[in-house]
Amino acid sequence: MTDVLTAPRLVTATIATPLGVVHVASDGEALRMLEFDDEQRRTRQLSRLAKRLHAPISSGTDPVIQNLEAELTAYFSGVAAPFATRCELTGTPFQLRVWRQLRRIPIGQTRSYAAIAAAIGQPQAVRAVGAANGANPISILVPCHRVINTGGALGGYGGGLERKRWLLEHERGLSQQTLFA
Repeated sequence: MTDVLTAPRLVTATIATPLGVVHVASDGEALRMLEFDDEQRRTRQLSRLAKRLHAPISSGTDPVIQNLEAELTAYFSGVAAPFATRCELTGTPFQLRVWRQLRRIPIGQTRSYAAIAAAIGQPQAVRAVGAANGANPISILVPCHRVINTGGALGGYGGGLERKRWLLEHERGLSQQTLFA
């Protein structure tokens, strides 16, 4: 039987950004979710997390969320320091490989879905890379917005194409800085 004091718990909060409110979830040790204000997507992500972690959900804050809020404020203000917030991703082995590859895309740059598929050693898995990109639970820190179509078109984005366009433009101005510790 799990001790109630040591049982995992998901703490959720909202953080205001220039692109609207983001909803975040932390397990007290790491960031588990960062979603733009899409109730259906957020509910689905939180439900998956709670089920996988066998954790109740409560609203509030914790040191992970407080640190993330400070880092997001710096990022959006253009005075970007490295994101040091620890992320704990929960997904299939394939999704985890894709998400690790996304974290390698330098700020101010983009990669195609095909390039990501090739980089993980599965060049025929372009559609599966797109699906994994779409299932990314931690926007911005796992920069799925940096993935575009081979021809240069933006492609899809769970946060909406206007946000994707804004993030890519914003990051062009930050491209001389390193955002990940």
